[in-house]
Amino acid sequence: MTNQCKPGQRENPVYCPYCGSPLVKRMLEGRSRLFCESCDEILYQNPLPSVAILAVNDHGKLLLVRRSVEPGRGDWCLPGGFIEVGERAEEAVLRELEEETGLSGEITGLVDVCTQLGGYYGDVILIGYRVKITRGNPRPGDDAGEVGYFDPASLPPLAFRCHERLVKRFLGG
Repeated sequence: MTNQCKPGQRENPVYCPYCGSPLVKRMLEGRSRLFCESCDEILYQNPLPSVAILAVNDHGKLLLVRRSVEPGRGDWCLPGGFIEVGERAEEAVLRELEEETGLSGEITGLVDVCTQLGGYYGDVILIGYRVKITRGNPRPGDDAGEVGYFDPASLPPLAFRCHERLVKRFLGG
């Protein structure tokens, strides 16, 4: 059997990750859930936690990156990415900032939280942080093909709805 998923998409598991028995779907706790009859346990499926960076330069221009990978390849978005296992959200913010833009910064606050349902990676929770850039020169890295600062009044279209919401909140809208 071949994998019919697009790269990056998560498939629904077919077998229990603990005992290897086939999973079944049952109505439990008010919704359809995967269930292992051998373990007598629900297999909870949770959204992926991710972070986004909202930073402006000394001229009030917003930092964006152009994606070099799917989803949204070629589109502009906020720098950011997934929180890794064993990593705090704040650590992910600073790591992603460095990986995607070559910049260092300090977190100055939380902007908002947004949930994207049914996207490329399934359901994602996006935590937007306000960041002050402290050093470095912008350079694309990791999955960013380009880095730029944009006037908030004339931003390019953004790849993700949650990024649009975070930018609006960040800019006071």
